[in-house]
Amino acid sequence: MTFKTLDDLQDAAGKCALVRVDLNVPMDNGKVTDTTRISRVLPTIRELSDKGAKVILLAHFGRPKGERVKTMSLAPVTPALAALLGKEVLFCEDCIGQTASSAIANLGNGDVILMENTRYHPGEEKNDAEFAKALAANGDIYVNDAFSAAHRAHGSTEGIARLLPAYAGRTMQAELEALSSALGNPERPVLAVVGGAKVSSKIDLLENLVSKVDMLVIGGGMANTFLAAKGIDVGKSLCEHELAATAKTIMAAAEKSGCEIVLPVDAVVAREFKAGADNETVTLDAIPQDAMMLDVGASSIETVKQKIAAAKTLVWNGPLGAFEIEPFDKATVAAAKFAAERAKAGQLNAVAGGGDTVAALNHAGAADDFSYVSTAGGAFLEWLEGKELPGVKALEV
Repeated sequence: MTFKTLDDLQDAAGKCALVRVDLNVPMDNGKVTDTTRISRVLPTIRELSDKGAKVILLAHFGRPKGERVKTMSLAPVTPALAALLGKEVLFCEDCIGQTASSAIANLGNGDVILMENTRYHPGEEKNDAEFAKALAANGDIYVNDAFSAAHRAHGSTEGIARLLPAYAGRTMQAELEALSSALGNPERPVLAVVGGAKVSSKIDLLENLVSKVDMLVIGGGMANTFLAAKGIDVGKSLCEHELAATAKTIMAAAEKSGCEIVLPVDAVVAREFKAGADNETVTLDAIPQDAMMLDVGASSIETVKQKIAAAKTLVWNGPLGAFEIEPFDKATVAAAKFAAERAKAGQLNAVAGGGDTVAALNHAGAADDFSYVSTAGGAFLEWLEGKELPGVKALEV
């Protein structure tokens, strides 16, 4: 796809830049507890401000469903944003109408203002044309730097992009370039590592990946469903037995497209799901009836590392075991560290993202050495599933 970036923006000075960002950050007692998403949008804000644009930030917070819910105001986020940005950030109590236009009229070149939660208006999630027009009325240009909201066709992510000259912010640009390098036009062989609890939540993802990658490692609880579909007794392990036919269909599609599916060959089992629980490593034909598979064993780890070593491109989504609880984090940590080492050495383009994935890589101390780690969650998953993202589509030129 082709899209305009800030490199294409000429003469930003004095222009009102409506910038869609993701500030839907975790809060506790009115304080931001994780500033990751704020940090991701700072380069775009700084660049526009330094170029003399009037930076008008649009964002959502929570799910107020078109109502003014006090606990979902963006006001408490403003101090954290200002502290990280290193300059004053103004706040406006609405994102459209007279309140918004008056606040914007008083901005000087380089000023930054955060507008109130776009989802306070029903027109946001409905992608209402009039709401999009009301947003656009306050800007000269539109910059989308919220890839994590790009899978939603909302007023501030899709509708407004049709009404103003539209550009990808630096975070959006980095996401799109990383994703393109991983699946759009990757260096082969391509390996995908997909883990997590349930096959049911990742059917579309698996169906798309087997036609795109050369090797697919399946781990976590979802591997149990594939093993059971192959006739292996998985004991009391988490398993969606009702999806055996789906697993067989995916395996058949992989074989047809030449994608090698890699499943565990041994497992770490325990009778309790708790930290430090008594456990043992067994082969797949020796899983006790009263035990659960909570991680993969040493032989499986070695196989995964061999596949990583053979790959030029890696797409990672989901842990290989119950990484949140020791000692069932060993496989995820070992594989993640190995992938990170190869990426750091320039031998592997390693792109990861989606919910538990970021937490797992941080737990392993591997995230910083991956080529790119997306914090986008749902948007990253829908991209992996091969779905069109409305917020991205609207930026195409």
